[in-house]
Amino acid sequence: MKAASISEIKQELKKLPQADVVELCLRLARYKKENKELLTYLLFESDDTEAYMRAIREEMDDDFASMNRSNLYIAKKSLRKILRTVNKYIKYAASKEIEIELLLHFCTSYKGLKIPVHKSTALANLYQGQLKKIRASIATLHEDLQYEYQRQADRLDD
Repeated sequence: MKAASISEIKQELKKLPQADVVELCLRLARYKKENKELLTYLLFESDDTEAYMRAIREEMDDDFASMNRSNLYIAKKSLRKILRTVNKYIKYAASKEIEIELLLHFCTSYKGLKIPVHKSTALANLYQGQLKKIRASIATLHEDLQYEYQRQADRLDD
């Protein structure tokens, strides 16, 4: 089965009554956890981005605190899991400012772990990749915001 384009789906949804659209959304939410999480964000959390970011930061801090640092391999897997979760939340928000804030927090927490990064190329590349992502996102923002975020990103380079 070939999936319809977004514009085709949009046109078809406009034709449907509101009750049918609600039913379709609920049916969609039943099939995949990510769909339900996205609907939860859009319905309940999108109007208060500060609380949303605070909740994600707390979850990140808990994950970093419970991370096993004794083995470099396990630490790398844990960091990737945390980053995967953060990227999922960033995708829901679809905001460059939220992306920058959360990735800055991730990198700050990462630096605070005191893991011997020089022993693992993968860990060094993971960190540098996030800094690169932060810088790319900063470049898309307004000049006033760019300056403040750029200062925070420069502190992480040290």
